[in-house]
Amino acid sequence: MGNPTIPLNAGQAAAQAQGTIRTTRPLPFDAPWNWLAAGWRDLWSIPALSLGYGAIFAITAAAIAAGLWMRGWHSLFLALAAGFLLVGPLFGAGLYTASYSLSRAEPVRLRDMVLAGFRARGQLAFFGAILMFAYLIWLQLAFLLLMLFLGGNGLPPPAQFMPVLLFTPSGLGLLVVGAIVGGLIAAMVFVGSVFAVPALMIERIDAISAMRQSIRTVVANPKPMALWAGLIAVMIGAGFFTLFVGLVFAFPLIGHATWHAYADAFGAEPRA
Repeated sequence: MGNPTIPLNAGQAAAQAQGTIRTTRPLPFDAPWNWLAAGWRDLWSIPALSLGYGAIFAITAAAIAAGLWMRGWHSLFLALAAGFLLVGPLFGAGLYTASYSLSRAEPVRLRDMVLAGFRARGQLAFFGAILMFAYLIWLQLAFLLLMLFLGGNGLPPPAQFMPVLLFTPSGLGLLVVGAIVGGLIAAMVFVGSVFAVPALMIERIDAISAMRQSIRTVVANPKPMALWAGLIAVMIGAGFFTLFVGLVFAFPLIGHATWHAYADAFGAEPRA
């Protein structure tokens, strides 16, 4: 399977050749539910590949959580969950490829999903570095907030952490400020990445232009994109609260649905 490209009209093709940003069409408020429905169909069209992809993601999250636990850094579990929202778009590349192939009635192969990131010719790696940088900033801020609110006497033991977090003034302050800071970082990353990774895989575009295109699309459609961000946060959160089992289903569903969000925004597929 060669490098996929969405058929463009003459004006769009000229814009692509000049490296300019594509325009989006208005999205209705309930569009995210249609994206989820389309993603659900894709998931069960190739259940072994989709759920296998989700299992790898869930096992990775569980392994990181186990490492934090063994080092006594259990207080960073919430930061880990928030961080996965930052880097998730990068790991969904194979799922975008699968949904693209399904939309064209083409066979979906594991090899194409695994090698999906190489189609962006280095731009996806550059964008991934940006996401990882944002993740590292968030982790550093999480450490700083823990020290500011809980002091320098070390983290409370696992049995005491949740009571400290929920029933003490310092714990509640950490929870509120951490949620605000993490939410702001996640929002900025979401705005710049939600349409950027599919664009890098499908279009002849650089990482910065893909981010600008994503930002412009989100700003033009604030209500449906706010709903989509909320749905993603709820599904990832549910995946973590089910001891990562839910991630096996949530991650591929979000990945497939993200492709349909991109395709819907830029006219790559008919709207129901």
